[in-house]
Amino acid sequence: MKEIQDLISISQFYGKDSRFVIAGGGNTSFKNEEKIWVKASGSSLATITEDGFAVLERSLLDKISEKQYSNNAAEREEQVKNDLAAATITKGKRPSVETSMHNVIDYAFVVHLHPTVVNGLMCAVNAGAGLKNLFGKKVLYVEYTDPGYVLFKKVDEKIREYRRKFSEEPQVIWLQNHGIFVAADSIEEIKSIYCSIIATLERAVSNPLPVGEREICNYTVEVLPAIRMLVSVDGLKTLKIRMNGLVEYFCDTPGNQAAVAKPFTPDAIVYCKSNYLFLNDDTPEQVVANAKESIPGFVSKFGYLPKVLLIKGIGLVAVGDNARQCDIILDVFEDAMRVAFLSQSFGGPHPLIQPQIDFIDNWEVENYRRSIAVGASKGRVDNKTIVITGAAQGFGKGIGRYLLQEGANIVIADLNEEAGRVTAENFNSLANNNRAVFIKTNVVEIESLENLIHETICLFGGIDCFISNAGVLRAGGLEDMTPENFDFVTSINYNAYFYCTKVVSRIMKLQTLYASGDYYADIIQINSKSGLQGSKANFAYAGGKFGGIGLTQSFALELAPYRIKVNSVCPGNFYEGPLWSDPDNGLFVQYLRAGKVPNAKTIDDVKTFYLSKVPMKKGCTPEDVTKAVLYLMDQCGETGQALPVTGGQVMLN
Repeated sequence: MKEIQDLISISQFYGKDSRFVIAGGGNTSFKNEEKIWVKASGSSLATITEDGFAVLERSLLDKISEKQYSNNAAEREEQVKNDLAAATITKGKRPSVETSMHNVIDYAFVVHLHPTVVNGLMCAVNAGAGLKNLFGKKVLYVEYTDPGYVLFKKVDEKIREYRRKFSEEPQVIWLQNHGIFVAADSIEEIKSIYCSIIATLERAVSNPLPVGEREICNYTVEVLPAIRMLVSVDGLKTLKIRMNGLVEYFCDTPGNQAAVAKPFTPDAIVYCKSNYLFLNDDTPEQVVANAKESIPGFVSKFGYLPKVLLIKGIGLVAVGDNARQCDIILDVFEDAMRVAFLSQSFGGPHPLIQPQIDFIDNWEVENYRRSIAVGASKGRVDNKTIVITGAAQGFGKGIGRYLLQEGANIVIADLNEEAGRVTAENFNSLANNNRAVFIKTNVVEIESLENLIHETICLFGGIDCFISNAGVLRAGGLEDMTPENFDFVTSINYNAYFYCTKVVSRIMKLQTLYASGDYYADIIQINSKSGLQGSKANFAYAGGKFGGIGLTQSFALELAPYRIKVNSVCPGNFYEGPLWSDPDNGLFVQYLRAGKVPNAKTIDDVKTFYLSKVPMKKGCTPEDVTKAVLYLMDQCGETGQALPVTGGQVMLN
């Protein structure tokens, strides 16, 4: 049906544009004489398909406008919800709460959005006067009314009044502190109307928005891990920073913060709640001390943890139950900042007042939207942030994939930029509410590792587990091994483990200092069976891995008082990975060339030889190693261990 394809087209057109839609807000519809197709709750306009629309019988919808409901707000909204459900043909899909408004607008297509520049006017003190000044007297303006049935009745009344006064159907409905409805019989006309409105409003803005990214200050690493633990009283949180010209305007000037101290729209309350924490201290120590005192006070006063922090010198910080929620919070609150700034052109900001806020906060419909936004947590490492070096391929990539599927945020720290970005993209296609990122990292450079830590904290707020996995192998006996190759192998397999631990342990100490007593951080080295048993013509690799276990045991003793566990996993051979199977320089090729396997003439001969040494007759896989990693993370009574995962090839006494 062409009309439905048009509806999908215009929904995605605006849904993918952050100037019009934030966090899946807004809704669209098409109707004929008998039925109406309207966005279902939980659907995103950006990606919506026909399946994302609820279909309702209009004859049953019409009865809602005529029916008398309870005077009690909660009872009334429950009754309306049930009647909407009864009118819904597509059972199991919850229609937008604004369906009735779509139904009474006498045009085939209706597109309801929350454009930023529109709300710059709608959330301003002089909204009504500004509308008449810019668009003339024939405007349909609805002063703020609690959403749901009451708003529908007010809009219905205003439409009837408009018809009587102007003898025509209104195509544009302006809602104070909410957004705008635009209606027409074609999507082309709707686009034309929106284009004209946006252009008019943009010309009316007196001061352009501050733009441009700003660098996040280095002392963030001294602040955010501590704050993350202070807000993780009812479960581990993710924190994420955003800093740009607009954020700087409100964040670093306390006088400007008053303009964003209260929400402007229902969406802001749904995703960010209605109270926010401002930390305006001058040093990292002062920020943390203030947060330690202010966060419990905030919870005591408002009954919930802050979702939005503005930290002077650092930026806008989202506190989320997962990484996806952080992204939504940042987008919604930054949009509120834009609205506040733009409102200066129309008399200044006009936030919602407390009774309006309380209605939204307690409204079942918005709580339903909030629950969808949060999403479900299921995995063993939900909301933990795990950094994995050398994760663009091999064991590291496989471990990252499995840990991502267990709910972790994964940082792919690798020198291979192309492979790292592809891996992150692939991981995110599999992610639920968690995220994967690539950060280019050279594990033998302290500066690069410090950048890795800084960027990870800016993106996720802390580090719960650091997996030192990056490794290289250059086979060869005493006659063949060059000093250059020996140093190269040793620097990555041994030195880098020290560098990584030195840098990340500082952050973990800060976390455990402010965390509850049952929180433990983990440093896990992916070692090798060659770290447990010498290897002929492979001493450079084995020596580094033997040394790695010595580091593990020593680090474990030093860091145990800080509730930081340090362990090694010692995998057997991952025959399918590039380390072994690379056709040009894999170990099968290297060992064949080096004559390490007696009488071997082919790669298959080498592989058969090594499989014969494994009692379980199988190679080690990333899944096998991940199970060991999860075990080490789960338990809190072990540290300094070297855990073999070798199919029985190496058995410890």
